[in-house]
Amino acid sequence: MKLNKDYWENRYQTNETGWDTGTITTPLKEYIDQLENKSLKILIPGAGNSYEFSYLIKKGFTNVHVIDIAQNPIQNLLTKHPNYKSQILNGDFFELDDTFDLIIEQTFFCALDPNLRDQYVKKVHSILAPNGKITGLLFDFPLSNEGPPFGGSKNEYTERFEPLFKLKKMERAYNSIKPRANKELFFIFEKK
Repeated sequence: MKLNKDYWENRYQTNETGWDTGTITTPLKEYIDQLENKSLKILIPGAGNSYEFSYLIKKGFTNVHVIDIAQNPIQNLLTKHPNYKSQILNGDFFELDDTFDLIIEQTFFCALDPNLRDQYVKKVHSILAPNGKITGLLFDFPLSNEGPPFGGSKNEYTERFEPLFKLKKMERAYNSIKPRANKELFFIFEKK
């Protein structure tokens, strides 16, 4: 199975989008609610229908960007937010060449082929501004070949991220939505 553009486009066209909750999830909503700097340059990679993007715009953040390899969710976002065309990108995250203050992670890391995880960590590090942060949710269930999503553990994430990031927080999300209860870690990592 190749997790390429065609794979993801097919998942959207056949409505096989079990990860799509239809709304922003509670852990990310509560994190966004405490952010005060509305001028932060924010990226949501592998955004899908990105309810996080819509929520950030509603809350007054204007420098929010999304990228997804599949055209379908990008078109949905462009329809909802026509004034943000330059910030809604259809493309490959690994080819992105920009700098951000904050990256919000919501299911993208665990949807990637696990062989790309170290490349993801390096890419995130390279596109974060000095002292930039990546925050969000990572799945906490055994890594297997069955997916996406692919699981992982606190130990694995620590080993992968710690060389390039200060691990400010990584704990079981206490406010996950029901289907993900006890299966998510909320984290905040700061670029070293």
